[in-house]
Amino acid sequence: MTKIFDLDLIEKIYTQIEKKIDDARKLIGRPLSLTEKILYSHLFDPLPTKPYLRAKDYVGFAPDRVAMQDATAQMALLQFINSGKPTTAVPTTVHCDHLIQAQYDGKTDLKDALITNKEVFDFLQSVSNKYGIGFWRPGAGIIHQVVLENYAFPGGMMIGTDSHTPNAGGLGMIAIGVGGADAVDVMAGMPWELKFPKIIGIKLTGKLNGWTASKDVITKVAGILTVKGGTGAIIEYFGPGAQSISATGKGTICNMGAEVGATTSVFGYDEAMSRYLSVTGRKDIAVMADKIAAHLTGDEEVYQNPETYFDQLIEINLDTLEPHINGPFSPDKAWPLSEFARGIEENNYPAKISVSLIGSCTNSSYEDITRSASIARQAIDKGIKATSELTITPGSEQVRYTIERDGLLDVFDQVGGVVLANACGPCIGQWKRPTNEKQETNTIVNSFNRNFPKRNDGNPNTHAFVTSPEMVMAFALAGDLRFNPITDELTASDGTTFKLQPPTGLEFPPKGFGVDDPGFIPPASDGNDVEIVVAPDSNRLQLLEAFEPWDGQNITNARLLIKAEGQCTTDHISMAGPWLRYRGHIDNISDNMLIGAKNAFNGLTNLVKNQLTGEYGPVPETQRAYKAAGIPTIVVGDHNYGEGSSREHAAMEPRHLGVRAVIVKSFARIHETNLKKQGMLALTFNNERDFDLIQEDDIFSFIDLSEFAEDKPLSLEIIHTDNTKDVILLNHTYNQQQIEWFRAGSALNLIAATTNS
Repeated sequence: MTKIFDLDLIEKIYTQIEKKIDDARKLIGRPLSLTEKILYSHLFDPLPTKPYLRAKDYVGFAPDRVAMQDATAQMALLQFINSGKPTTAVPTTVHCDHLIQAQYDGKTDLKDALITNKEVFDFLQSVSNKYGIGFWRPGAGIIHQVVLENYAFPGGMMIGTDSHTPNAGGLGMIAIGVGGADAVDVMAGMPWELKFPKIIGIKLTGKLNGWTASKDVITKVAGILTVKGGTGAIIEYFGPGAQSISATGKGTICNMGAEVGATTSVFGYDEAMSRYLSVTGRKDIAVMADKIAAHLTGDEEVYQNPETYFDQLIEINLDTLEPHINGPFSPDKAWPLSEFARGIEENNYPAKISVSLIGSCTNSSYEDITRSASIARQAIDKGIKATSELTITPGSEQVRYTIERDGLLDVFDQVGGVVLANACGPCIGQWKRPTNEKQETNTIVNSFNRNFPKRNDGNPNTHAFVTSPEMVMAFALAGDLRFNPITDELTASDGTTFKLQPPTGLEFPPKGFGVDDPGFIPPASDGNDVEIVVAPDSNRLQLLEAFEPWDGQNITNARLLIKAEGQCTTDHISMAGPWLRYRGHIDNISDNMLIGAKNAFNGLTNLVKNQLTGEYGPVPETQRAYKAAGIPTIVVGDHNYGEGSSREHAAMEPRHLGVRAVIVKSFARIHETNLKKQGMLALTFNNERDFDLIQEDDIFSFIDLSEFAEDKPLSLEIIHTDNTKDVILLNHTYNQQQIEWFRAGSALNLIAATTNS
């Protein structure tokens, strides 16, 4: 592609960045990390009179751009339409990657998706055309890979309506996953609010070697930090080991940082990033970045004395880092390769691999593909093929075209692989797997990022393990999780045994990247005459109605909808897979609300007590009955409630159906913000043991909601069936602006009121 997107914008940012960083350094009075440089140079308002306090102060930022994938873009754009703005205030793109279901092969599946989802794709393209939004049509690629190839730039700041937006940190950008309402703020020209994050420093020394890949850095980190250890923090990687990793390798690490709950992850600008910019047709940006390179990484003093500047410090020696395999059922369950076979045996995990999957937004670069292909070639040379099913998902049409041109797709075909569409597919549950309905216990291994139960195929008995693409390829050949390619041998077609040699790969294609049609459609220069049509009887799209504002009264006599025990991700609250088809229809998709959450009172999913009838039934059906009767409800949850995907449907569905408050031990960052944006009460137990007080038949009343204020806990009265009472304190993190969202009924209501005033 000859066009360099946003070149004038980037030039303007680079012209101003030195002064902004110097001013911030004077304000803070010390050297700055890269994270601080980018955040302080993207403030919506002028510099404050004193430094912001990490994990304390809410700050308004001015991101440079917004990116949305098709599943989340539907609701985001439906909200933006209601904002009353004529066009987006910052460069914005929509990427159609989530609605293509994997079943046969890339060409067939794309053709089917264009028919099945025509109404939605037409809607997204028409809204993009009207409001000045760049549109990447189905088949163009996965949002994060396309952004890395075309839009990400060092020192920039972007938000995206997908939790793996941090992928752009591989090019030195602060890129943060958000809900659609946050995206609407930025598209409408409003400040985007974030609590100033803590900063975790990860020092990398040594160099990746042998079977170890960039994926192993983040799978190792996930084991250290767990799925909530990065909450409220930005991870900043530095050190000689960081500079030895390619830009796409850095992207892999930043991408999967979402699995530790981190706000985002970032690497400082270096030669690897400069090379990547140049090879992907953005040499002009590389030249500009090279001139201000010192401002696009942390100050030298910070990296020399990291324990002084970071809230937490982790050191990893790449020379001794082992390949890691994480799973099953949680991306932080990390196994070094040397311990993995023993772990399989001791935990009685099914060792036979049914499907091996290479690709996704995390690992589908040219380098990933060539390293995987180097293992496949060794098998072909020995006359053997994969013993499990094998799929390959290119990250973009540019990558797909290039690897086809360079003969790599032929290699995967010879080893028994099937190339899927340039889309998310099985990674997000868009996988029409023949065995889905059988719910059989089985194992899959993939190079994805997330492996919660039911995540990939809807089967709770599928044990999903996450690792590097080259390890996936090795496992596919062996067909057994206990295989260790460093120590074990395979059997060739002639009966002899052989050991796989470590993978080799190319950072870039020797002939450069190529593509006939990347799939980009620019918007109309004037969208005033573009008509957006949503059929009144559509079951895929539904225009939004504003949520009712708070009436100023205490919420009283509320009932418990569900007390969710244990892990409750956004997949549990609002499942993906077949439900993706309803992402633009708030009422229809609300029929999946909390159907995956485990009821603490019976240990079952999607079965709760209806206090109106005394009978047990599905969660959405029960909540609709409460709504029809005008009875407010609450949801109670455990730790890290709402971890996982950024999908705001997990907040909008309870709001739409009449849930008034979500009370938990702790929240995942994005979900807590999404609840606030939609005018809900997102509260945490002051005493976690109060979780145990909540009984199935309790009645709940807020005592002092009329006094809702910043840094002031709320009091909740609980009346039990024996007429005894408990009054508990509930904490919150609302600031005054967020309290106004609650009072107005939603953040969007405030934006619309401002636009119309």
